Amino acid sequence: MFYPKDFIETAEGLIFAVVAQGLEQGKVLCFLRYVREASGWKKYDTDQANALLAQHHPDYLHYSSVLDAHLHAVAVIRIVRHHQPQHRLRHITRSKSPDTVEQDLLQLCHLFRKQGLDLMKIGVTGSLLIGVQQHSSDIDLVCYGRNVFHEARAMTRELIRQGHLQDLNGDDWQQSYQRRSCALSFDEYVWHERRKSNKGIINGRKFDLNFIENEAKPESVNFQKGGSVTLQCEVTDDTRAFDYPAEFKVAHKYIQGVVSFTATYTGQALRGETVEVSGRLEQEEQGLKRIVVGSSREAHGEYIKVIQPPDA
Repeated sequence: MFYPKDFIETAEGLIFAVVAQGLEQGKVLCFLRYVREASGWKKYDTDQANALLAQHHPDYLHYSSVLDAHLHAVAVIRIVRHHQPQHRLRHITRSKSPDTVEQDLLQLCHLFRKQGLDLMKIGVTGSLLIGVQQHSSDIDLVCYGRNVFHEARAMTRELIRQGHLQDLNGDDWQQSYQRRSCALSFDEYVWHERRKSNKGIINGRKFDLNFIENEAKPESVNFQKGGSVTLQCEVTDDTRAFDYPAEFKVAHKYIQGVVSFTATYTGQALRGETVEVSGRLEQEEQGLKRIVVGSSREAHGEYIKVIQPPDA
């Protein structure tokens, strides 16, 4: 089984990050992230990745009818190596000479284990997954299962309170905000992010918690894109707020829900909060409508933001 945050490698020296569970037409839905060059593995951004594939490997460019989106896809038979976060973490825990990034990862895992977290349901993705981390690399943990993820968030809050971990400082938040290049102001971005408890600092190194649902997904529904829309509505269900895509059920005359394919807006709102949403309207065959935030990977001009917390 292929899960989001896994990496898959092809014989051409390409490493893709998996973005959806399972297969579509025998292919893994993914996005090119690393390319093997003479000097080693080089990380590619979205534009670089699309340009490289268009020029040299157009067969990996893919239109997903389920997601109604252009991304990348690799047939299973083209995969020469499947990099799995849980297996990689097990390997690092057995390492006789971990580097400084791996040492911080192991210390973080030790703190979580002391709090009672089941490390068998944790993995590591990002640069650490393929061993190309640098001295300044972040740590990207993957939590398999909703309960495990929310336990890790609560433990992060508690460990920060105890002083074993630290919250992000002003410079950290600025760097995070610049990377996102989102449609929120800096203050809006930080207000929303702080309360998610899915980030922290260990020994001066930033870490993130990522949630992966490891149960079977319901049957996919095809949606057709409509025009852009901005509206306000109340969140009635935030159960899947940290899923991929993030889902928020809302109370609105015409709209059943809001989904986001952009990490910035994962966990963005809580049940009972009023949000302003800007995105693309989509409609499925039965007439149900939703708003998608992140119709493109960077989601320029699209956002979800709380405008009235319940206690306001």
